[in-house]
Amino acid sequence: MANIVSLSEAASIAIHGVILIAQENNPLNVLQIAEKTGSSRHHVAKVFQRLVKEGIVSSQRGPNGGFKLNINPKEVNLLRVYEIIEGKINIKDCPVDHPICPFNTCIFNGITQQMTKIFRDFLVDHTISYYMNENYNKVFK
Repeated sequence: MANIVSLSEAASIAIHGVILIAQENNPLNVLQIAEKTGSSRHHVAKVFQRLVKEGIVSSQRGPNGGFKLNINPKEVNLLRVYEIIEGKINIKDCPVDHPICPFNTCIFNGITQQMTKIFRDFLVDHTISYYMNENYNKVFK
């Protein structure tokens, strides 16, 4: 069965991983993040290389090493993390990017635009710190 709305595994790793790191007092390494997100360590490593490059997290090698937040969790929303991995979210007139449509008005009646806007607004409205309260700690641990 097809999913109308889906999130790439890379975006999911990035968002969940950053929140997991924010919830911890100590750095988390690739294996810990992979285990907690149910992802391969190779994919986690690849995603987190991009997050390090963009300054969201920093990494430290060694037995006590791992990733830690490099930003204030109150100042970074999920959109920033998402767009580092997936690129900028664009709200388009045509869901399939056709320059010419055989109809006078879109048969989807703008629903894909609305869904994209709702998703983008959700990501904008939720900072990393939103997920650091006690209720979310219970969900992720």
